[in-house]
Amino acid sequence: MAENQNMNTENLSEILQIRRDKLTALQEAGQDPFLVTTSDRDIMSNEVIERFEELEGKDVCVAGRIMSKRGKGKVMFMDIHDRGGKIQIFAKFDDLGEEIYKGLKKWDIGDIMEVKGFVFKTQMGEISIHAKAVKLLSKSLLPLPEKYHGLTNTDLRYRQRYVDLIMNPDVKTTFIKRSAIIKSIREYLDSNGYIEVETPILNTIPGGAAARPFTTHHNSLNLDMYMRIATELYLKRLIVGGMERVYEIGRNFRNEGMDVKHNPEFTCIEYYEAYTDLYGMMDRTEQLINKACVTVNGTDQIEYQGDQISLALPFKRVTMIDAVKEHTGIDFNEFYCDTEKAKEVAKELHLEVKSTDTWGNILNSAFEEYVEDKLIQPTFVCDYPVEVSPLTKRKQDKPELVERFELFCKIGELANAYTELNDPIDQKKRFEHQLMLREAGDDEANMMDDDFVTSLEYGMPPTGGVGIGIDRLVMLLTDSASIRDVILFPTMKPIEK
Repeated sequence: MAENQNMNTENLSEILQIRRDKLTALQEAGQDPFLVTTSDRDIMSNEVIERFEELEGKDVCVAGRIMSKRGKGKVMFMDIHDRGGKIQIFAKFDDLGEEIYKGLKKWDIGDIMEVKGFVFKTQMGEISIHAKAVKLLSKSLLPLPEKYHGLTNTDLRYRQRYVDLIMNPDVKTTFIKRSAIIKSIREYLDSNGYIEVETPILNTIPGGAAARPFTTHHNSLNLDMYMRIATELYLKRLIVGGMERVYEIGRNFRNEGMDVKHNPEFTCIEYYEAYTDLYGMMDRTEQLINKACVTVNGTDQIEYQGDQISLALPFKRVTMIDAVKEHTGIDFNEFYCDTEKAKEVAKELHLEVKSTDTWGNILNSAFEEYVEDKLIQPTFVCDYPVEVSPLTKRKQDKPELVERFELFCKIGELANAYTELNDPIDQKKRFEHQLMLREAGDDEANMMDDDFVTSLEYGMPPTGGVGIGIDRLVMLLTDSASIRDVILFPTMKPIEK
């Protein structure tokens, strides 16, 4: 094994030296590719193929990375890749001349080149470009992974995304779809009168979610600050200010664990609409997701990790109590708000219970343990206990519950939404309860935000609000198993040297 490793290291060193020597030779000949600043490229590879009947026999200029070379003697075939796809290049000694053709033969896989020539179809029926002139635009000093095996090491793929994108076309497709999904969301909200805004990333008080923040320090102010965990409280301040329909797409930061569904920095969209409630936001949310799905997949029927998922409208709607009853047989309505009975039930269900837990906390725990991972089709779960929803308006007929929904499907939670709490007196009491939890050791509980309470005292209209994790939505719509597959540069532990 050690001998093989040594041999591989020696071979790599030799390859690197050869490529460096080639660069040096080019530079000494006055052909330094790194001095080239632009290209005459006028068409992409996919356009050549799509417009073949129109372009056959006509001159074009393409540019891209050399991904394969083959041929002998005075004839050579190459495949070059650009952002549109790939195109075959046909090069002949007789067309290019001895000096240029010999130089071309020395170019390496990974080099970036420009080709001017005419469009034709080979005897094998492959649309190609017959080269009349070639130019080296950039030199690859490191070899790409072996062609047939590609970059398969998952850890390395995430660390060296640039190589991953070169070697794995499906990866590039995923991120093109991600862009299309975000564009679709913007188009939907913009067309419904929403305004896109930007709110602070550095916060003096982290709020809007139950999460542990990242802490930093502002030297000039000599002040500890926090990376935002959510945009909610600032966006609701804008509703108070009369903007009525607002949204923000941006990064949130949570100092929490990492797994296939969690990354410490992630992209979220939150949107808020005055004069509606959670049911109006349900309609918005399912329409938004359905549109994004159809935009990138051409259908609202998709497959995710082996399961067929229907994103056709409308999505299923169920209360948390009914969902727990369906999957456990226990009806929390039968002992409504009875914490002692709930603790007995928790023992039966083998749930961990804190001393501060109440009926509502236990109901939520039962849901998380026995229901969440069984919701395969998109399902709105509503009527959450007030204990786990400190920013949500209470239900009028059952004030121990709130007007909140979360959207679940096989991938897990996709969206969280409220009929927003606009009672400043109730809001302050809930912040005070959250402070009690923090003092009891819960570092994910909300801090007191007096300014936000003040904003509510000026009056906020009835409002609905939604937060959607963009990364998870992209995972679902691209059939990606890990959040790292849909984040270009996921957080990685540095390699120890």
